[in-house]
Amino acid sequence: MEVNGPVANVTRPDETRKSKALHGLVRSLLNNMVLGVTKGFEKELHIEGVGYRATVAGSKLNLTLGYSHPVEFDIPKGITIVVDAQTEVKITGTDKELVGQVAANIRFLREPEVYRGKGVRYKDEVIRRKAGKTASSK
Repeated sequence: MEVNGPVANVTRPDETRKSKALHGLVRSLLNNMVLGVTKGFEKELHIEGVGYRATVAGSKLNLTLGYSHPVEFDIPKGITIVVDAQTEVKITGTDKELVGQVAANIRFLREPEVYRGKGVRYKDEVIRRKAGKTASSK
């Protein structure tokens, strides 16, 4: 890899399969770093359920997700979390991997269930709903 002023050139030593794969990986990681610094990355979460809500207090995200206790999520350095409405959470940062991991960790606290759709989901995620029990006729 050469850095000539504002241009970084990524070259590979040979044409083996592994070198080609690593070449693409390094190029993609560099591109994500540049995009993160210039534009930034963002993930949006939607919280659905009666009484489910989120608030930000200092460096903690407080979530009420139907458990017997509120859930506190520590916000890592380099990440900013904004709660637009009580059910809309916006995660932004410069590191694409970290933004995605934080969003996944928050979603893991209460994954959307397939019968009622309650839980934390990505803004553009579609939950395939399952039919519940129905009265059977004999």
